[in-house]
Amino acid sequence: MPAAHPSGLTEQEVLSALKGVQDPDLRRDLVDLGMIKDIRIGDRTLELTVNLTTPACPLKGKIEADVREALTRHLGTDRELRITMASDVRGKGVLEKGDIPGVRNVIAVGSGKGGVGKSTLAAALAFGLRQYGSRVGLMDADVYGPSVPHLVGASGRPMAKGERIQPIEANGLKLMSIGFLVKPEQAVIMRGPMLHGIVNQFLHQVDWGELDYLVIDLPPGTGDVPLTLSQSLPLTGAVVVCTPQEVALLDATRAVSMFRQLKVPLLGMVENMSFLDIPGGERMYPFGHGGVRRRAEELEVPFLGEVPLVLNIRELGDVGKLHEVLDEGSPSRPDLLSVVEALAQQISIRNLKTPRMPKLEILG
Repeated sequence: MPAAHPSGLTEQEVLSALKGVQDPDLRRDLVDLGMIKDIRIGDRTLELTVNLTTPACPLKGKIEADVREALTRHLGTDRELRITMASDVRGKGVLEKGDIPGVRNVIAVGSGKGGVGKSTLAAALAFGLRQYGSRVGLMDADVYGPSVPHLVGASGRPMAKGERIQPIEANGLKLMSIGFLVKPEQAVIMRGPMLHGIVNQFLHQVDWGELDYLVIDLPPGTGDVPLTLSQSLPLTGAVVVCTPQEVALLDATRAVSMFRQLKVPLLGMVENMSFLDIPGGERMYPFGHGGVRRRAEELEVPFLGEVPLVLNIRELGDVGKLHEVLDEGSPSRPDLLSVVEALAQQISIRNLKTPRMPKLEILG
């Protein structure tokens, strides 16, 4: 039994006061989830850390308020409460065949068709997760149309260190793309087995190091690369990017069907180019509105949010400065960060649902 502090309060009493305070997304008790850390009891102070499952948690403020209210209600108001909100991105909790050592979560970003802004969104999601303080890698698996190097303004040729390929680093991201290995104007011509080899090399021979998230930009459609990816490692899940018009929704539905057939969890759908704000405070919907949200509900897939048709996203991507779409004052920042937070939520929920395998002990 923990010894009481001279003030009479014990660590167990603090934990008991917090029983019943839940993570709103995970719908589990913070104490049971092991999220209450570093309890320090002083004569007139109580300090503790709430260790969230992602730094991009959109409900951080609510969780802190709930913790403060529970401690005040059960322990009184004669102590100064010092609550630190920290985070430790969790993986699925069990190592499986094909996992990349040191990489906690692998997220595939796909689309049913080209032209919906999938690569731009994949890079923006990676930068968004990085902005919250996570360690992030971005792998360009769109072998026939590698656009990530241009979007993020990265160049150079990956070098080998021993038997490991060193990724290119730019603006806080670790990057790998076939675009670093061929001339910009050179066409990439290869059959399925060659694609399989390239994707596997990027996954398992690149020195990704310790990453909270590895975002993978898939080629559009339902071809060889998603199949290779799903066979090469257990993915945390997939995101499907779509625009609102009906023809795009049909292709996005096929992408959702593909991931389900491949047993890849669906983390959510994003509606890109959703609307256009014009002078005078009006809003236009050039491709229709709400189609992706409705389709996500029909397919029972989480809806991660809408990204507007904003000029600065295109302009910054064209000049290799896509990370600036998340700068303070950028018109696209609020919508993109909202999608990033929703994605981080779904990853945390998914990891909580993944069962932990029991350890087998061989007795001599």
